[in-house]
Formats: sequence, C-alpha cells, structure tokens
Amino acid sequence: MKKVVGIYRNQNMHWVGDGFPVKNLFSYDRLGQAISPFLLLDYAAPYHFSPTSTQRGVGSHPHRGFETVTLAYQGAVSHKDSSGGGGQIKSGDVQWMTAGAGLMHEEFHAEEFAQQGGLLEMVQFWVNLPAKDKMTPPKYQAIQAKDIPVIQFDENAGHLRIIAGEYRDHHGPASTFSAVNVWDGELKAGHLHPLHVPIDHNTLLVVLSGELLVNGTQKVQDSSIVLFAQDGESDIQLEATTDSQFVVLTGAPLNEPIQGYGPFVMNTKDEIVQAFNDFNQGKFGEIPVAG
Repeated sequence: MKKVVGIYRNQNMHWVGDGFPVKNLFSYDRLGQAISPFLLLDYAAPYHFSPTSTQRGVGSHPHRGFETVTLAYQGAVSHKDSSGGGGQIKSGDVQWMTAGAGLMHEEFHAEEFAQQGGLLEMVQFWVNLPAKDKMTPPKYQAIQAKDIPVIQFDENAGHLRIIAGEYRDHHGPASTFSAVNVWDGELKAGHLHPLHVPIDHNTLLVVLSGELLVNGTQKVQDSSIVLFAQDGESDIQLEATTDSQFVVLTGAPLNEPIQGYGPFVMNTKDEIVQAFNDFNQGKFGEIPVAG
C-alpha cells in the first residue's frame, strides 16, 4: 500500500467574499511540487444561510494560468465570466473553469437559494496548467450530476463518483489538460474499501466529514488531507469509523516552476508581472451586464 507521508488538518474558517465560509486544506505555497498539478483546496463545510434578497458571494475578479473546479454538495451557486461562460450548479453538479490566458469571473449564491436560504456545502480546488497551456483560451464546463458516473460499493457501503479521469473503466466527463483523476465518494461506518491509483501520480485524499482509517493504521478526521508517497505502490485502503465523505485527487506532476501571486499562477516572475499589466490594461475583458 502507498505510504502516508503527511496528514494535515485545518479547522480554521475564513470568509471568501460574503458568501463562502471556507477552510483551506492545502496550498502550493506550503506543499509545493508534492501536490502538483493541484494548487489549493478550500472546503466550505455545511453552513446555514438565512433567506435574503441580498446578493451573497464573490464579485468580479481575475484569474490566469490555471483552472478552478467547484463541487456542489448542498446549495446552489451561479457563475458568470468575461469569456461568455456561466451557469448554475446545484447539489451534485460540478463547475470546471479554465482561466487560461485570463478572464474575469464572479460567483454568487443562486437567486432562488438565496431567497429560500438553507445549507451551503462546496469544495473548490485549483488545477495548475502545464506551461504550454497557460495561455490557452478560457473555457467553461458545466457538469451535471446526472452525467457523472457512479460506482456503487458492495454491501451498500457507499459510492465513488468519477468526475475526471477514470476508475474501473468508468470515465469522468471533465475535459482536462493533464492526466488527473478527480473522484468523490462516501463510505459508511464499519465498511472498508480499497482504491487503486496510478503509480506515477501525486495522490491526495481529502476527508471532508466523518473519520477514516487509512491503510489500517492512520486515523484521519474531518477537514484533513492525506499526502501519499510516490513509492511504486498503487493501493490505498479506506475504512470508515463513522459515515465519511471524501475526495481523491491524483495527477501526473508537471515538474515545472510554480510562480504565483494572488489570482495568477504562472512559471516565472516576469509572467506574473505581465499578468498584472494585462489585467490593468483591461485585456481580461468584462463580465456582461444582464438586461
């Protein structure tokens, strides 16, 4: 089985805009190449919002050089960007936005959800783009729950959804620029399930809720990530001590320099300076105003 080289837990919450109370579970500035091609992950644990007619979320802001992926578990979010992408994701849906050469985007609670109120639970992570693709045209993928393959575990023990990449001949609907797997799943208390991951990938297990025993020895609580060694092994064993919800991220490391500043992630400082210049000159476009 793959060796566990690190377990990191964060229970500290901070606000992104006024609509997303999140815990940052990993970021490239702390873990660097060990998590490549992934850059960071924020978990918006279940949070109850009261009904309102006020728009809650994050207003217009830029990105360049990577992709943002949002998994909706509860609640609904609306997205709009300067490349013409946009849509609404609800429970079970996924939004995969390629910032590429640069765009402006905004994310707000969907109007109906805001008016009714309720629980919001989401995960957003960033996927780095290979150097050759960093200036690719922006793209938006709205992936509905019904289009995501689901593998049911034996004995009604839980399931695994294949969002990107593949598992057991099931292929995820997301289009990606490098070899990545994105799976999310649930495992019920008292059940054990093995997972097979590519030998040459960096592998991260994100435990959102519950508690898992990993490889029979490592107890991992909610709001934690597990980082595995690239040691020629491909097996991970998960055992749920309580009902658990998790995400598995694997990817072929890019092995390229990472230079990031705020909403831009490139390969050199010069490219970051250029990103700011292009943004200040209005080259990322504007989000169209409805009406």
